[in-house]
Amino acid sequence: MTKSKNSPSIVITGASAGIGEETALVFAENGWSLVIAARRSERLEKLKTKLLAAGASAVTAVTLDVTSDQSVKNFAKKALEACSGKIDCLFNNAGLALGVDHVATGSVSDWQVMLDTNVTGLLRVTRAILPAMLEKSYGHVINMGSIASHVVYEGGSVYCATKHAVRAITKTLRLELNGTSIRVSLIDPGMVETDFSLVRFNQDKERAGKVYKGVTPLTSRDIAECIWFMASRPARVNIDEIVLMPVDQAAPHKLNRK
Repeated sequence: MTKSKNSPSIVITGASAGIGEETALVFAENGWSLVIAARRSERLEKLKTKLLAAGASAVTAVTLDVTSDQSVKNFAKKALEACSGKIDCLFNNAGLALGVDHVATGSVSDWQVMLDTNVTGLLRVTRAILPAMLEKSYGHVINMGSIASHVVYEGGSVYCATKHAVRAITKTLRLELNGTSIRVSLIDPGMVETDFSLVRFNQDKERAGKVYKGVTPLTSRDIAECIWFMASRPARVNIDEIVLMPVDQAAPHKLNRK
């Protein structure tokens, strides 16, 4: 579905659930055109209907695996076609954590998946979309970070490393794009109640539930509204980075459990 004339457009990876889905809803409510991308195509189609009902001017759903060069290439082609060559905002949201093993006992395959998804995947998608933004010297890249990009913790070595990398990539991109009108932003949340812990603990609902026990975490809507704030500032304003945590959390390992 091609974007409606004059409606700004956003491309969201990892859009099928959690922060990606909620961010899509916020932008839909504000009349934007959307390209939503994720691996789970059936969830994308359901979300597409929801977004159109919420007020999106156009929605295109694209199946995407950020760890595949060919998948990213196909996705970028469809995204640019849907947005008539002009993407106003790219939200690199796809990412995950797997396990909490220490380095001495960690899974190399889990490490590789995290690195290829959170770091190389973000780079693949950005490289695929950025030339179109550079051609027009216009656009906005928003990357999904984490409080883990500021503070490390036991059992989080590789996940923390990936988010430190995302922060470094974002800051470098900001330097490289200085002199264009392209904005670059990073959002670093603390504890948010999404499917994040379910994925980390291999769909173990009981174990995932304990992460949030006695704590009032942030919601996906909290993060989505911050992303909207970043994207909706005047063109002269670049929000470099937002760090936010629930009141009950002072650090990844410091929680007020009631």
